[in-house]
Amino acid sequence: MLTAVLYGPGDLRLEERPIPEPGPGEVVARVRAATTCGTDVKMFTRPYVSSVIRLPSPFGHEWAGEVVAVGPGVEGWQIGDRIRAGNSAPCLTCRFCRRGLQNLCENRMWLWGAFSEYIRVPERFLKVNAQKIPDGLPYEEAAITEPLACVLHGAVKAGIRPGNVVAIIGSGPIGILHAQVAKHLGAVKVIICDLIEDRLRIARSVGADVAVNVREEDPADVVKAETDGLGADVVIEAVGTPKTWEKAFELVRKGGTVLEFGGCPPGTTITVNTELLHYGEVTVMGAFHATPRDFEVALSMIASRTVDVRPLITSRRPLEDIHEVFRSLVEEKKDLKVAIIP
Repeated sequence: MLTAVLYGPGDLRLEERPIPEPGPGEVVARVRAATTCGTDVKMFTRPYVSSVIRLPSPFGHEWAGEVVAVGPGVEGWQIGDRIRAGNSAPCLTCRFCRRGLQNLCENRMWLWGAFSEYIRVPERFLKVNAQKIPDGLPYEEAAITEPLACVLHGAVKAGIRPGNVVAIIGSGPIGILHAQVAKHLGAVKVIICDLIEDRLRIARSVGADVAVNVREEDPADVVKAETDGLGADVVIEAVGTPKTWEKAFELVRKGGTVLEFGGCPPGTTITVNTELLHYGEVTVMGAFHATPRDFEVALSMIASRTVDVRPLITSRRPLEDIHEVFRSLVEEKKDLKVAIIP
């Protein structure tokens, strides 16, 4: 089979490898669609967190496909089943899992290799974090379950409530998903900002109330104008740079919440005005990954079109074009998500 392997920043290789065979409790799936992710771009362009991925590694993590081989002892799965699996599986027994923080599991397993013709799904994933795809749901849409699960995890953690004004920095795929989830949770107004007008246009089409091109306007001024000078109830940073992490504090009201969602490069820091946190009682939090329950809910929301992921898929390419796809994502930034069809 043909598979993409990441050896280091910028060093992505297409290799011929044997089609995997399932061991006890495992299945092998044919990948029908795999979507690109901002995390993939970060891994491709710079060193990434070693506890998440160790190089060289099969590449890609958002996928959906069909079961083509079933190992001994597998229950509940058979050849022909439509399947998607998360890229992580918690142990369910460590200190964090027992506290309901499966996304912070001390013994988490990771599953990489979505940009491939076939993928082996280990036993723990089948038991903890794999779902059957509803009939009629396109594979490429089901593949976006993983990023939506992460967005759901962050939005619930941030406590978005009916009547809130939510400001989002970044109108990439994650920002657009955050906009839809915020509206679903009852936000009365969603303000989203970005540098790229095409992305803002898509954000408007899925429910963002105000779209701010930061080349033309300061988002802090717009948020203040839209909230009678108070600021947003919840501010979500969805870019992943120290500069935009700090910018988020300019958009939040007293007593509001800043969710630093986008992952910054390892070793970076930010500066925060202590008066804002102390006298303004602003809450700042991070959000990492998702729990198996988040994955289940995300797939259901996609299947019901409660969240519409179709506008995020802006092109489709064969696996053989993987180098050109990532060059374009890094240099041109025209696409939101590319569906790789092996």
